[in-house]
Amino acid sequence: MRLATLRTDDGTRAARRDGDSYILLTHTDVGALLSSGDDWHNAARAAEGDRVDAAKAVHAPLVPHPNKIICLGLNYATHINEMGRDTPRYPTLFAKYDGSLIGAYDPITLPAVSDSTDWEAELGFVIGRPARHVPKEKALDFVAGYTVVNDVTVREYQRRTREFLAGKTFEATTPVGPELVTADEFGDKEPDLEIRCEVDGEVMQRSRTSDLLFGIADIVAYVSDIITLLAGDIICTGTPGGVGDGRDPKVYLKEGQTLRTVVEGLGETRNVCVRETTTA
Repeated sequence: MRLATLRTDDGTRAARRDGDSYILLTHTDVGALLSSGDDWHNAARAAEGDRVDAAKAVHAPLVPHPNKIICLGLNYATHINEMGRDTPRYPTLFAKYDGSLIGAYDPITLPAVSDSTDWEAELGFVIGRPARHVPKEKALDFVAGYTVVNDVTVREYQRRTREFLAGKTFEATTPVGPELVTADEFGDKEPDLEIRCEVDGEVMQRSRTSDLLFGIADIVAYVSDIITLLAGDIICTGTPGGVGDGRDPKVYLKEGQTLRTVVEGLGETRNVCVRETTTA
């Protein structure tokens, strides 16, 4: 099953993909659907409602206001090497705020204060029910499904301190979507999918999610020992090699460029870069 959060004249609505259209659900977004109870999957599959032509659908962030957005850094060997870092013993965690999230086809805002905005194609997943102290062998039971993310990063701000947050949560920079593909579509196993990032059609990153240093189950088990994961929480699993900052010379996103992020079987995000305007 494929789920999305669409913008309508009456606000956002969760929707289920049905061929060339979406069926609108009663919930305001996918996060609200997942938080509605353990039977959300059957409820979404059985629901009937108004239809929206998929070609005309306007996508909001998949989960517009998750309780948590948890991200992993340094989770592919190729990216660890290009950034000159040691292989971590434990998952490298940082967070984002929901103001950073945009829809799958919304413009990416290049911040006025920096010219070092970089791409990071990632597999994202969304938690389907509360998870606390989950053993690795049961961790996938708590995953609602998978989606496409680009952890767009302002490198200058990322480097100002040892903590990543400042460079990771600029407003309107992080596309998530267009759909949540539910975990049962992959046999409730960790998916092995090609992940690719393009800038104006030029391939910058290409890898497979099976190359993750810490896989989906590892992440759920580790994070749930720290904090309770809630339905609708977004987890971004890290980026492979090929980022602009790892090149010589370094390459960053420019106004007017199109950033395309593709994960096999999940779809793509496609975002035009626009420069932030200031009113001060």
